[in-house]
Amino acid sequence: MSEAMPTLSRRAFVKTTGALGALAAVGGAAATDSLFGNGVAQASADSEEKVTWGHCAINCPGRCALRIHTKDDEVVWVEGDTSDDNNIDEMQVRCCLRGRSYRRWINHPDRLNYPMKRVGRRGEGKFERISWDEAIDTIAEKLKYTIDTYGNEAIYIHMGSGTSSTTARPYWRMFNVLGGSLQFYGSYSTHQLTYTTPFVIGSGSGSTLNVIEDATLYLAFGSNPTVTTQGGGCGHTDYVRMRENTKAKIVHVDPRLTDTVAGHCDEWLPINPGTDAALIAGLAHYLIEHDLVDLDFLHTYCVGYDEETMPEAYKGRNMSYYAYIMGEGYDKVEKTPEWASKITGIAPQKIEELAQEIGTTEALFVDQGYGSQRRSNGEWNCWAIMVLPALVGQVGKPGTNSGYPHGSYSINLTSIPDLENPIKEQIPCYLYTDAIDHGHEMTAKNAGVKSGDAVKSDIKFMFYGAGNCLTNQHGDINRTHDILADESKCEFIVCTNTVLCDSAKYADILLPDSFRFEQVSMIGTGGDTGYMIAGQPCTSRKFERKDPYEIATLISRAMGTEEEFTEGKTQEEWIKELYEKDRAKDPSLPTYDEAMEMGVYKKANPKGKTIALEAFVADPSANPLKTASGKIEIFSESVEKLAETWDLAEDEQFHGLPLYIPEWYGVETTTKENPLVLTGFHYRGRQHSSWGNIDILKEANPQEVWINPADAEERGIVSGDTVSVTNDFGETHLLAKVTPRIVPGTVAISQGAWHEADMYGDRVDKGGCINTLTCYRPSPLSKGNPQHSNICQVTKIAG
Repeated sequence: MSEAMPTLSRRAFVKTTGALGALAAVGGAAATDSLFGNGVAQASADSEEKVTWGHCAINCPGRCALRIHTKDDEVVWVEGDTSDDNNIDEMQVRCCLRGRSYRRWINHPDRLNYPMKRVGRRGEGKFERISWDEAIDTIAEKLKYTIDTYGNEAIYIHMGSGTSSTTARPYWRMFNVLGGSLQFYGSYSTHQLTYTTPFVIGSGSGSTLNVIEDATLYLAFGSNPTVTTQGGGCGHTDYVRMRENTKAKIVHVDPRLTDTVAGHCDEWLPINPGTDAALIAGLAHYLIEHDLVDLDFLHTYCVGYDEETMPEAYKGRNMSYYAYIMGEGYDKVEKTPEWASKITGIAPQKIEELAQEIGTTEALFVDQGYGSQRRSNGEWNCWAIMVLPALVGQVGKPGTNSGYPHGSYSINLTSIPDLENPIKEQIPCYLYTDAIDHGHEMTAKNAGVKSGDAVKSDIKFMFYGAGNCLTNQHGDINRTHDILADESKCEFIVCTNTVLCDSAKYADILLPDSFRFEQVSMIGTGGDTGYMIAGQPCTSRKFERKDPYEIATLISRAMGTEEEFTEGKTQEEWIKELYEKDRAKDPSLPTYDEAMEMGVYKKANPKGKTIALEAFVADPSANPLKTASGKIEIFSESVEKLAETWDLAEDEQFHGLPLYIPEWYGVETTTKENPLVLTGFHYRGRQHSSWGNIDILKEANPQEVWINPADAEERGIVSGDTVSVTNDFGETHLLAKVTPRIVPGTVAISQGAWHEADMYGDRVDKGGCINTLTCYRPSPLSKGNPQHSNICQVTKIAG
C-alpha cells in the first residue's frame, strides 16, 4: 500500500522531500557556482575529495568521459578527460558544456527520488509516492493481466535514447524471458536513411573523416558535427582535425549557416529545405550533358543508370536514372540546372559551377548528415546523395566516400544478451501511436510491418525507459496526447527516468532511474580513433533510485522469472564476464581492473583510414555489396516492386529511383495561411531533449525561431521579440532570432525544447517545442519520422 500523503504535483512533491537538501549538502558555494564548478573543490576543506570515472550515456556518439569530483558523498564538480594515459595523437575524450553541467542535472529539483503512481489524468503530471513493493506488485499484476487477456503481442517497449552502455537495456531481455513483446525497427534519428541504404549500397558504410585529408573537394549535405557531437573523440574533434589537415575545398549545402559552416568552410550553399534530390538531379544533368559522368564505373559497379544497366524486367520502359534526368521517363521533364534552381533556390550558374567541380576534381568526398533524410521525402534525398559520387566514379578510392554519413572506428563491446523474442512482428518505431490506436489494422503493405504480415493486437501495456519520445520528441504532440490520454487504448504505461520530463507525465507508474555514472558501467565508441570508457559509482545510492538492471530483476522476481533473467549474476558480474569475452577476441584491451583505473582507453584504427566500399571497388566479384544485385543500385527493383504492391494514400508515391518528390509540407506546398517553411535542427544546449531542463544551459542557449530579415521585416519582428508560430497542428511561443543565416521563406526551430502546455486547457505551448507544430504522417517508404517537413506562420505577440 502507498504511504499516506496528500496529492500534489511532482515539482511541489520533490521540493518537500529533500531533493533540494541534496544541493544544500554541497554547501553554499556549490549550490551557486559557475557551470564549470570553479572553486567548488575548495568548498569543504575538511573532507577528502574523491574522483571517479564515468561517462555520458545520452544519445550522442561522443559518449564523453567524465571525471566526477565528490566530497561528503555529493558531486561538487565535473570535469572532462584531461589524462594523457594511453595517449593517441594527443586526443582527449573531453566532454562538452552539457556534460560539464551534469551536477545540475544530478541534483535538479525535479530529480525523481521515489516510485510514484499517477493520481491525475495522464499528462497532468500529478503523482503520489508509493513503496517499491507496491510499484513492482502493480506492474506485475498489470503484466499478467495483459498477457492473459491480450497476449504478449500487446506489450511494447518504446525506444529510449538514454540507454547507452553494455548493460543499459535489460528490459528487452526481461520481456523476452516473459514471452516477448511487439518489436520495433528504425530510429527517430535516421529511419529513412537506414531503411533506404540496404537497397542502394547494402549497408551503412561511410569513410572516416580523416579520409578527407586526401580529398580535393569535400561536399556535405545537412551535416553539422561541431554542434551535434560537440564533445568526445569523434564528430567535432575529428572534423576540426580534418579541417586543419586537408587541402580539399570544403562546401556545405544547408538551409542554415550553421556553426560548423560559419567561418570554417570555403563555401556555404544555401538551399531550400527538402530539395536535395532536386539539386542533385540538376547536377546530374550538367554532368551528363558535359560528358563528365564515369560510364566505365557506372557500367561496372552500378545498376539502373541507363538502359544497359537496367534489370531485365524493366528494360525498354524509360525507367533508368538517365531517362529521368534527361526528361525521357517518369514525368517527361528535363532536370536542367534551371529546373533545379526554381525548386532549390540556388542560381543555375552556381549549380553548373558546382557540377563542373564535381566532375573534374581529383578526389571527391560526399558526406551527408541526418537532416536531409528526416523529411517526408527523406528516402529520396539520402538516396540521391549516395548516387552522386557514383555518377563520377568517386567511390572506394583514397579521399572518397560512398555518400553515406561519414563513418567511424569504434571499440565495440558486447552488451547483455537480449535472448530471442518469441514475438517476431516489428513495426516502424515512429508508428507506435498507430499501434496503440489501431494496431490490429496495421499490415506489411499499409504500415511497413516486418517479420510478419500484420500486427496481432493493439498495444495495451507499454514500458518506456530513459527517454522523452512518447510526446516531446514525437510528431504532432496534440494528437499524441489524445491517444495516450485515452486509458481504454493503452491501458497501462510504466516509465523510468531521472526527472519528470513531458513523456513521464503519461506514466501510470513512474520509477526513479540512475545515471550511468551512478553505477558500474562500460561503453565503447569512436571516430577516427576508437575508445572505451569505464567507471564506478560516483556516490552512494541516493534516496530510492535504482539501476535499470535492478528494476528489471525486481519485476522478473515478481513474475517468477528472476533466475532465467539474471542467470545468478549481478550487473557488475555481467559487465566483467562480457568484457572478458571481448578481451579474448582482442587481447590488446586492458584488463578489467586496468580499464576501471584508466577510465579512458584509446585505440588507433589499425587501417589508419577507413575508405567506404574500398574492397568492393577493388574486386566487385569477390566483394559484392549486400544489395539484391551485389552492386550500387541507382535503380532498385526491390523498391519499385514495393511501390507497385503497397497500399498507399492517393497523394503518396515512391519509385525505384532517387527522384525529387515535393514534400507534403514544403517549399512547393506552402499556403496563404502557412506561407513559411519550418525546419528543425539540433542545438548546442541540448542533445535532443536531454538537458532541456537545465536553467544555465537554457540561459546560454535560448529557444528561438530563426527567421530571415526579409521575412521578419514583413511581420514587424525584431530579434528578441516573443512570437507565435502556428499551423494546422498547434501553436508555440518563443523568441525570434532575426538573422541572414537562414534562407528567405524558411524559419527554423531547434528540436528538443521541453513542451510546456496545459493539455487539458488551451494547449498553447510556451516552451518552443517544435513538435507542437510537426505532422505525425510518416514517410511513404520507410514509414519514418518526417519532423523537418512543416509549414507555418509567424506573428509577433503584442507586448
